[in-house]
Amino acid sequence: MTDLKPFHLKLPATSANLGPGFDALGLAMAFYLTIDAKVADAFRIEATGRNADLCAALDNNLILSTYTSVLSTANRPATPLFLQLHNEIPLGMGCGSSASALLAGVLLANHFGNLNWTNQQILEEACRREGHPDNVAAGFLGGMTASAMSKNSVITATYGLNLNWSLFLALPSASLATEKARALLPDTYSRADAVANVQNTALLVSAFALGRGDLLRTAMQDRLHQPYRMEACPLLPKLLPLTANPAILGVALSGAGPSVLVIADPASAASVPALIREAAADPSLEIIETTIAPAASLA
Repeated sequence: MTDLKPFHLKLPATSANLGPGFDALGLAMAFYLTIDAKVADAFRIEATGRNADLCAALDNNLILSTYTSVLSTANRPATPLFLQLHNEIPLGMGCGSSASALLAGVLLANHFGNLNWTNQQILEEACRREGHPDNVAAGFLGGMTASAMSKNSVITATYGLNLNWSLFLALPSASLATEKARALLPDTYSRADAVANVQNTALLVSAFALGRGDLLRTAMQDRLHQPYRMEACPLLPKLLPLTANPAILGVALSGAGPSVLVIADPASAASVPALIREAAADPSLEIIETTIAPAASLA
């Protein structure tokens, strides 16, 4: 190997779909999975932060399984690594934790396997393994991303990197597996529902491109996945009515749920946590206050 120097990764959390943008839109949020990796005699992980015990486990570890799988496919040896990991992303809560782990595995393989992939190749490999591009694209490129996959190609556009909107992630106590959330969806939709989502998705991309927060109340409305996930995500119907408050720009399920993303006017941000907890009827509800994140940091 010609380059086995240590590698630093800082990957943001993500919120996918953003209402109508099912499997197409993703938003990077400024709390992170941070990894410092170096060559070791055997695989080892030290983890701090959220779910540190799960993150430190070597068995069924998505970062390591992706790392070894990518290198095996490329006919390269999987050099053992020591990972010092700090995780701020809740697991199983619709915040892109699996996408960040998968992307980390691809990036580690590219670095320690000397694959010399371009950013586009890295993105396409991660999206292919994830199955859809929304979380991966936002986690790699930052901002709000609109993405489409065609065979093994991924086309992505990024918006909103300079927007100062305040983001609030309301976290219920129980997690929800993405597979379970997808199983709740119907196989077919009406033309009216499909048209409504196309219209709202176009409006949502325009809102981020133009910095038009006033468009979000309408643009974040969805008919394809949120109505079918209400029962498994009981926080969502409680918080959707918050859009009637002028401080709130938009509300949507975060990814497949069960967390709920609330976007607010930064001038009114101080009042938003109390509004969320009152609507949820839960004074102890955990809320992460954050902002739109830039692209992943690689060094």
